[in-house]
Amino acid sequence: MKQADEESAQKLTMKRLFLTRGKLKASSRTSALMSGFAMVAMVELQVEHGIPDALLIAFSVMTTVLISVHVFALMISVCILPNIEGIANINQKGTQMAEDSPHEKLHVYIETAWIFSTGLGTLLFLAEIAILSWVKFYLYSKPAALAASVVLVPVCIVFVWFAIHFYRTLVQHKYERSFQGVEELQQIAIHLHPDGGPLPSSTSPSPLTSQRV
Repeated sequence: MKQADEESAQKLTMKRLFLTRGKLKASSRTSALMSGFAMVAMVELQVEHGIPDALLIAFSVMTTVLISVHVFALMISVCILPNIEGIANINQKGTQMAEDSPHEKLHVYIETAWIFSTGLGTLLFLAEIAILSWVKFYLYSKPAALAASVVLVPVCIVFVWFAIHFYRTLVQHKYERSFQGVEELQQIAIHLHPDGGPLPSSTSPSPLTSQRV
């Protein structure tokens, strides 16, 4: 029984390890791509005379914030990913060293990079497109810039809705898995105490509060 518990714990640790590695890879690729696009847009954009200063200030501030957010997420991914990659490669060769991975201690930084890259960074990128449209078409066709902004409004709404729905679905799935694990532990405890003796009590928090997302 003890060996089975250790194997289950090892599988759970490996699952979190590979999930963390996937998040960091996705964050680094997304941040590098979006920050590169923003940098190219700022450098290659031909600014015409007559564009309001307020619009140029908004464009420069938005571009700077966008690049800063993605570079910060990229920095976190680049610093943490090599350590996790090394442990994951060793585990794939048969040596169990998942406990040596820093993904549990650095969970907050990993989630920050994930949110900055795929959440906040994507919203800033969409806002950057809207401002860029106004800077590009302000002197030529204001309706074209307005049309771009109108199109981006429902896109942002759908993006926010999907992010919230995805998060709620993920939390529900993790809660169901945790609840199933608790039921399995209760069944094991019943088999270990068939005489109806007192079952070992647990002071651990509920699965919903203890499960990380």
